[in-house]
Amino acid sequence: MSNSFDIDRARRDTRACEDVVHFNNAGSSLMPAPVADALRAFLDQEEMTGGYETAEAQTDELDNFYRATARLLNCKHGEIAFVENATRAWDMAFYSLRFQAGDKILTTIAEYGSNVIAYNQCVARFGVELVFVGNDEQGQIDVNALENMIDDRVKLISITHIPTGGGLVNPASAVGTIANAAAIPYLLDSCQGVGHLPLDVAEIGCDMLCGTGRKYLRGPRATGLLYVRENLIEQLEPYVLDQHAATLVSPTEYVVRKDAGRFENWEQFFAGKAALGTAIDYAMSYGISNIRDRVFFLAAKLREKIASVDGVTVTDEGAVRCGIVTFTAAQKEASAIAARLSEKGINVSVSDGSGSLVSFQQRGLESVVRASVHYYNTEGEIDYFADTLESVLRS
Repeated sequence: MSNSFDIDRARRDTRACEDVVHFNNAGSSLMPAPVADALRAFLDQEEMTGGYETAEAQTDELDNFYRATARLLNCKHGEIAFVENATRAWDMAFYSLRFQAGDKILTTIAEYGSNVIAYNQCVARFGVELVFVGNDEQGQIDVNALENMIDDRVKLISITHIPTGGGLVNPASAVGTIANAAAIPYLLDSCQGVGHLPLDVAEIGCDMLCGTGRKYLRGPRATGLLYVRENLIEQLEPYVLDQHAATLVSPTEYVVRKDAGRFENWEQFFAGKAALGTAIDYAMSYGISNIRDRVFFLAAKLREKIASVDGVTVTDEGAVRCGIVTFTAAQKEASAIAARLSEKGINVSVSDGSGSLVSFQQRGLESVVRASVHYYNTEGEIDYFADTLESVLRS
């Protein structure tokens, strides 16, 4: 598997990969050269000709974002919105739903912290009941328990596909089967999933999906995407509208767009939007299934290596484990480990309770080191990481 991937091309297109071991791809990946060049070229043109003028001249590059995303997710152009990040994309979908007292939201133990804040805001505002579906023995959402919780009061099933603080992949398609059978809207936060593993919204069965550009798609920061199923769009009116999302037809009347553009703003990061389209095309040139296989292979190697280091406990869960590898060490706190690794030219991040509070509290975790690999990483880097980690923990 590791030999079939075009690692030479991936390394050649990643300018910084010889200078740093970047295991922080779940935070923000290193942009490949074609994406960074496209971003710079757009900004250079804005500098020289003006922002409005550049957007008009680059219409095809901007429209490519919708074409590329539609191919990525197997959906229609009109079901896609460009949003500045995955959290805001999720917000635009979630806050468009209309809740009433007594409605129930079903979610996961490993839910992202920002989403849990939003749920609880609706609990306080509308009297909604928030229910955390328990995990199965492998640490992922228990789909049997979910199915048994379905009743007339459930108005939304909303889950995080890949949690920020662990390596599990929740069974999104199995959840979709349950949601579709009960005709309950299904919101999938796949912030860590897009570009990481194949996503076919028809196969998954989700009604809404959000993702970001900066992580596994290797696009710029401040870029994100939102998918909303066509037959649901007109049932959702975003909590904020502008002259892009709607048209003012009289002093007292407006008409909301019929496509997913209703979830967008008129003012956007246009250079980032064009570059994100380039990033999606670039990812798909490798094949998302090939990317998944490469990333999963490297992550499995990394887990195996660090599990043998004295004092290290790998904290990943799930029947399927992705490119995010998390661990603790008896000798040092996560933040101290990350700082020492940085001194050695290795980028990782620390996940604490803010992003995975419900899960971490249940599991007795305060913080973990998060090392997240991508396809341009190598087995040699994994060996270096493990050796360096061992040295750091001894010192």
